[in-house]
Amino acid sequence: DMVGCYGHPDMKTPAIDSLAAKGVRYEWAFSCQPVCGPARSAIFTGLYPHSNGSWANSIPLGANVKTVGQRLRDNRFHTAYIGKYHLDGSDYFGLGYASDGWDPAYWYDMRNYLEEMTDLERYKSRDQRTMDHEAIPVEKTYAHQVSNRAIDFIKENRDDDYFLVVSYDEPHDPYLCPEPYCSMYEDYEFPKSPNVWDDLQDKPDYQRVWAGKNLDLNMDELHIYHKYFFGCNSFVDSEIGRVLATIEDYADDALIIYTSDHGDALFSHALYSKGPSMYDEICRIPLIIYDPSSDTPGGSVCEHPASHIDMVPTILDYAGLPQPKILQGKSMRPMIEDPSYKLNNYIFSEFNRYEVDHDGFGGFQPMRSCFDGRYKLSIHLLSQDELYDMQEDPAEMFNLIDSDDHKDVRNKLHDEILDWMNRTRDPFRGYYWERRPWRDDARKPTWDYTGYTRQRENEEYERRQLNYSSGLPMLDAVRPNGTRENLFTEEELSQVTFLPKEDDGVEAPDA
Repeated sequence: DMVGCYGHPDMKTPAIDSLAAKGVRYEWAFSCQPVCGPARSAIFTGLYPHSNGSWANSIPLGANVKTVGQRLRDNRFHTAYIGKYHLDGSDYFGLGYASDGWDPAYWYDMRNYLEEMTDLERYKSRDQRTMDHEAIPVEKTYAHQVSNRAIDFIKENRDDDYFLVVSYDEPHDPYLCPEPYCSMYEDYEFPKSPNVWDDLQDKPDYQRVWAGKNLDLNMDELHIYHKYFFGCNSFVDSEIGRVLATIEDYADDALIIYTSDHGDALFSHALYSKGPSMYDEICRIPLIIYDPSSDTPGGSVCEHPASHIDMVPTILDYAGLPQPKILQGKSMRPMIEDPSYKLNNYIFSEFNRYEVDHDGFGGFQPMRSCFDGRYKLSIHLLSQDELYDMQEDPAEMFNLIDSDDHKDVRNKLHDEILDWMNRTRDPFRGYYWERRPWRDDARKPTWDYTGYTRQRENEEYERRQLNYSSGLPMLDAVRPNGTRENLFTEEELSQVTFLPKEDDGVEAPDA
C-alpha cells in the first residue's frame, strides 16, 4: 500500500509504476520473515532464515552459507552490492567493508555513509526533527549517494556480465529526505482500514502486549498522518527512477527485479512497526520483475502466490547456471514468461526474533505460517494460532482457528507447515509444533518425532557429508535415523577386520 501501481494512487511512485507498466506485478508476494536482516537473508541466499543462520537482526549468515553474490562471482559474473546490507552480524549500519562475493570497489553500506560526515551531521541525520528546522540537501541523503554509485557501476561496466544490487534504506526512519518530498504529504491523511478497529480479543495474546496503549485509543478519532514517511517513500522512488533511466541507456537488456523486505503495521490491528505476524500490512510486499527478452505484455499482473525464497533460483536461472540442491525455492521464470502460471501451491513465512541486541520487540516469538492463495494459517508456538480467509475477510479480522467449518483446510495447511519445517531442516522443529490445542488427531509425542536424519547437500562448495552410521559419504541425505546404507556384501565384510576376535587370544571389549 506504499506503491501507486498496487492500487494506491495517493502514493506518488512514478518510477516504480513505470517499471510495472513494462514488467509483471505480483499481487500476492510475501517476505520470508518481516524483519530487515532475516528478510534479506532469504532474498540473497535462497534459504529460509531458519536455514541460513540469520534468523534475527544482528546474527550473521552461517559460515557455510553462500550468497547469490558468491555463487555468481564464482561463475565469472561481476557482482556488486551498493546500499544497506544488514547480513554481516554487525549493528544496523554494517561493518563498513565488503562481504565476500561483492566487489569492494563499489561497496557502500550505511557505516561508509556515516563516516563521510562530521559527528554533528551524523547525529542530526538520525533525527527526523532535523527536517522541521532545516532543508536537507539531496546530496546528503543515503539514497542519493547509493544511486550515484549504482549509476557509475552501470556506466563503467556496460560490457560486462554483472549482477548489481541497489539497496536503499529509505523510507526507513528517520525518513530523511529533501524538498519537495518532505512537505509533499503535509496534510495527507492515510485512509484507515477496518482492521484499525481490531480489538485483538480472538488473536494471540502477545499481540495485545504488542499493541499496548494503542488499544486504549479511540480509533474513531484516530488520524494517520506521517508526512515524512510518505515523503521519504516518494523520494526514494525518484532515486530508483535515476537508476532505471541509466539502465535504459546502458543496459537495456537487463533483467530488473524490484521488491521490499517487509511492511509496517501503521496502526493496522492496533499495531506498529513489524513483528511476529503474517498480517498483509507487514508480510505482503511489492514485487515487480521486468524481463526485456520476454514476450509477456507490459503491465501484466500475476495473482498466484510468490515468495522471496524464489529470488536466488530465478537469478541463477537467468544467469544460465544450474540449480543447487540446497536451495529451498524455485525459479520464477515460468511465472515471468507466463503470469498465469502457478509456481507455488503454498508459500511460507516465519518469525523467530526481531533482534539479538534489543530486549524489546517481544523477544523470542517463534511463528511459522502458510498461505495457499486464499487461506492463511499462522502457528505461534508460545501463543494462540490464527487462520484467516483472505477472500471473505481481507482485513484479517476474524480468526477461524477454532471453526469446525474450516477444520479440513486448517489441518491441511498445518500439515504443510510441518512438512516444510522438516524438509528445510528447521532447527526449531519438533513435536510441539504438531500438538496444537485444536489438532485432535495429532500424534502422540515421541522423543524421535519423525525419526529421520536430514543432512545438507551443498556439493558446489562442500565435500559430500558422511553418514554417521557408516563413516562413508551419504547416499540419501534424507533417511531414517541410524540408516547404515550398507554398501558391502557379507563376503566383503568378512574379508577385513580391525577389531580383535575372541579366538585371537585377546579379550574382547565389553559391549
